[in-house]
Amino acid sequence: MSGKINLIFFELFFFILITSCNEYQKVLNNDDTNIKYKAAEEYYNSGEYRRANRLLEQLVPAYRGKPQAERLVYFFADSYFQTKNYYLASYQFESFIKSFPKSQKLEEASFFAAKSHYMMSPVYSLDQEETNTAIEKLQIFMNNYPKSKFVDECNQLISELQNKIEKKEFEVAKQYYTIYDYRAAIKSLDNFVVEFVGSKYREEALYFKFLASYEIAMNSVEAKKYQRLLDLKQLHDNITRYYPETLFEEDLSKKIKTVEKEINTFVN
Repeated sequence: MSGKINLIFFELFFFILITSCNEYQKVLNNDDTNIKYKAAEEYYNSGEYRRANRLLEQLVPAYRGKPQAERLVYFFADSYFQTKNYYLASYQFESFIKSFPKSQKLEEASFFAAKSHYMMSPVYSLDQEETNTAIEKLQIFMNNYPKSKFVDECNQLISELQNKIEKKEFEVAKQYYTIYDYRAAIKSLDNFVVEFVGSKYREEALYFKFLASYEIAMNSVEAKKYQRLLDLKQLHDNITRYYPETLFEEDLSKKIKTVEKEINTFVN
């Protein structure tokens, strides 16, 4: 019995779907712009952004220069954003800003144009040009609208983007240690610490600098070894002073004992 009921529901759903598709195709192929305008607005308001987008694509050129144009162009841009086509969303929002500089929707359009770049920002391991663009666009928005309701969200988005850039730079620096290029690792990690003073990766960056310095010091020629061991001990002391409960305490403690033993050998 339940199987028969499920079949009826499935058939009903399929019928509604087919009918809906047929009606949509009829509107899409209809030459009456008034019918398309009404349908596009209904689809947009009901959250059917893909259908609305195809209709709006046809309507925007037809209404250019008319009073309805502003409303349609905004809907068109937003329909791209809602369907996650962020490249075209950004382009259309920028077009809206240029075409309607006195619009009441100008602030929202500016924000979503900037946010579209945030959405296009790739994972940290890839090139971060789009991430830098997103930060720039969001900062410009906040400069233009310092009291906007979107300012808090902008700050949050910028923080996420900056963290992504920091992680990218940190991973690049750490990679030198991974491939045993210890001198390049130290130089790169030093640059990272200077450039990203408040970074959450600072502790780990100092730890990997210690590891790279440890490898160099322990394998140095006798003439250079003593001073490098002293420098290594100073680096250890700096790390534990800034991070008394460091996550790397166990490994650091183990290695610094070896370092101190080597220093005592020189002293004695």
